[in-house]
Amino acid sequence: MKRFFQPIQKDGSSKKPALSTQAENEEDERESGDDGHGKEPSKFLTWNANSLLLRAKNNWPEFSKLVATLDPDIIAIQEVRMPAAGSKGASKNQGELKDDTNASRDEKKVLMRALSSAPFGNYRVWWSLSDSKYAGTALLVKKCFKPKKISFSLDPAAKKHEPDGRLILAEFESLRFINTYVPNNGWKEEESSFIRRRKWDKKMLELILQLSDKPLIWCGDLNVSHEDIDVSHPEFFATAKMNGYIPPNKEDCGQPGFTMSERKRFGTMLREGKLIDAYRFLHKEKDMECGFSWSGNPVGKYRGKRMRIDYFLVSEKLKDRIVSCKMHGHGIELEGFCGSDHCPVSLELAPSSPDVKPNEASN
Repeated sequence: MKRFFQPIQKDGSSKKPALSTQAENEEDERESGDDGHGKEPSKFLTWNANSLLLRAKNNWPEFSKLVATLDPDIIAIQEVRMPAAGSKGASKNQGELKDDTNASRDEKKVLMRALSSAPFGNYRVWWSLSDSKYAGTALLVKKCFKPKKISFSLDPAAKKHEPDGRLILAEFESLRFINTYVPNNGWKEEESSFIRRRKWDKKMLELILQLSDKPLIWCGDLNVSHEDIDVSHPEFFATAKMNGYIPPNKEDCGQPGFTMSERKRFGTMLREGKLIDAYRFLHKEKDMECGFSWSGNPVGKYRGKRMRIDYFLVSEKLKDRIVSCKMHGHGIELEGFCGSDHCPVSLELAPSSPDVKPNEASN
């Protein structure tokens, strides 16, 4: 969801940052002599940054403090909004940041300097980016953990990235982790909205079922509030419309993310994919102060209107290991949101039993 921001200020520093690339990730592994394959991450953080560059410029101390305190093994970022590498008119490299113009080089330096500072220097970074300053995801994994495989498509066998860089899938020895920025449903029945979202949900369910041989953690901005308890004002969101448009199918009516059609499909994914909503598993009651991950603009009709659209979903076989799942922002003034309109959400799992071998975790 969108929010107006201040203009980007010119960064005057000429210091060259350390750039985290796929090649440097591999070099780090060779130098460390530790492949990290047998280690299992147990602490996770997800955040829709609503422009990671703006957050690096304006809100990095706050976010850095949170990361240092929580010490997550994996950080999943959505809405990076940094363009993929590649000149105008040429094919893009969605795994690298654009740096072929003075402006893009300056922006890359600002962002990579932030990601090279403590505590982020302890992480490897993978990108999946859009062609323009839109959407995009990033995955930060502590260097002591080595994914067996990283992919970027709803088809795990495909080498290409999803359009707009909406997915990163990391496979570890005993589990898989998916970071997604799910497309917004939109307000009207058109190719860029309802239809696109239905296609995404169908393919996502197919992917979840394909990956059922190992426990799964799926997180990110999933752009849906499953139940009435997941929004601050159910009636407001259920009847919301833009420019007076009313979809012909009543199940498509309402605020994107709270239409009955989306909520039913989400329920199907949970049920058929045998997934648990970690936050709701621990928090059964509605919490008007801390129970929502997205908050409307403090000015205007959306003031105080909030939704829980950022999730950690885990395989049912992991539910007994859920220690905590917390939202780190609260209130209609967006305290703890680190400058975004989404707050960071964390998940912690208890360590797996030392008596269970990695290949037995999925049985």
